[in-house]
Amino acid sequence: MKKVALITGITGQDGSYLAELLLEKGYEVHGIKRRSSLFNTDRIDHLYQDPHDPNQRLKLHYGDLTDSMNLTRIIQECQPNEIYNLGAMSHVKVSFDSPEYVGNVDGLGTLRILEAVRILGLEKKTRIYQASTSELYGGLPENKNEKGFYDENSPFYPRSPYGVAKIYGFWITKNYREAYDMFACNGILFNHESPRRGETFVTRKITRAVAKIALGLQDKVYLGNLDAKRDWGHAKDYVRMMWMILQANKAEDWVIATGKTTTVRDFVRMAFKEVGIELEFKGFGVDEKAFVVSCNNKDYQIEIGKEILSIDPTYFRPTEVDLLIGDPTKAKEKLGWVPEYNLNGLVKDMMRSDLKLMKKDQFLKEAGYETLNYFE
Repeated sequence: MKKVALITGITGQDGSYLAELLLEKGYEVHGIKRRSSLFNTDRIDHLYQDPHDPNQRLKLHYGDLTDSMNLTRIIQECQPNEIYNLGAMSHVKVSFDSPEYVGNVDGLGTLRILEAVRILGLEKKTRIYQASTSELYGGLPENKNEKGFYDENSPFYPRSPYGVAKIYGFWITKNYREAYDMFACNGILFNHESPRRGETFVTRKITRAVAKIALGLQDKVYLGNLDAKRDWGHAKDYVRMMWMILQANKAEDWVIATGKTTTVRDFVRMAFKEVGIELEFKGFGVDEKAFVVSCNNKDYQIEIGKEILSIDPTYFRPTEVDLLIGDPTKAKEKLGWVPEYNLNGLVKDMMRSDLKLMKKDQFLKEAGYETLNYFE
C-alpha cells in the first residue's frame, strides 16, 4: 500500500529535497505552504506539474503553523503515515528581531501538530519527525561529550530566541512520545547547506557573492563573525537521515552532523578557490579584510590586491555561538547513515550552481530583463 507523507515547510531547502526523496520512493506527498501574493514554490516547481492530473503524487495545501484548526483539517484529510515538521522561522539573527513570532511558529507550531494527531486518534498510524537544531546546545564547551562533540545526551543552553523556541519543540515532542506512546522523534540537525539554501544564510550569501565578484557583478561582500565555526553538511544527506529516522524500529532522538568543523573564514577561502582565486586576510576583528593574492582562472580575472571582503558589525548576533560540532556516531552505528558529501563537495555543488545562476542573471540583465527566480 502506498505511503502518505505530509511535509510542513515543503517550499524550503529541506522540504524540497525531502519531497524529491519521498517521491522517488513511491510516496504520495502532501505539502503545506503559506499563502503569499508572490510565487514561493521555486524549489519544488520541477516536482509539481499539473494539479488536475490524477497521477500527480505531490499535492499542496495552504496552511500555517500558527493555525491549529487549519493544521488539524489538513492532517485529517491527508491521513499521513509520516509527518515531517520542517516549517519554521529558521534565521537565527532575525529571531532576535521577531522573538514572539518565532516562539509561536517554531515552538507552539510543533505542539499544534502533535495535538492534532492525538485529537484525530492517529497516534498508532502516524509517525512524526520534528526538525530540531544544533542551536539548542548554545556552544558551551563544558556541555560537550568526552570526545569534544555534542551528542544526544549533551545538555542544552540555547543562545537565541530561535534556539529557545526550538527547545520547546524538542521537549514537547519527547513529552508526547512518552505520554501518548507516539512515534515522535527529534532530529537535532547541525548546519546543512545546498544550492537551495536561502540567500540570507551565510553560506549561500558567500557563494552568491563569490560568483558575482568573479563575474564582475559585485565588488565585495560584507560578513559578520569570521571566527564562528560550524559543522556543515549537505542538505541531501540530512533529509535522507530524516527518512531513516522514521523507518527505525524505535522512536528516538538523533544528532545529524558530520563531526567536522570549519570557520566562516575558511568557507570563504574554499568558495573563492573554486573560481581560482586565492585570498589573504589582514587585520583583526571589525577591521579584518580580505584581498586577492592571485587568480589562475582565465574566465574570472580579478585585479591582484583588490579588497573583496569587509566586516559589518551589524551582522554580529547579540549572543554568538562560536563553535558547534556534532557527534553522529549513533546515527552511523544504529541506522547505518553515511554522508555522501564532504565539505569540499558541498562547496563545489553550491559554487557550480551559483556561477550558473549568476551567468544566466548577467545575460538576462544585459538583454534588458530582470530576474526573480534564484533557484534552479
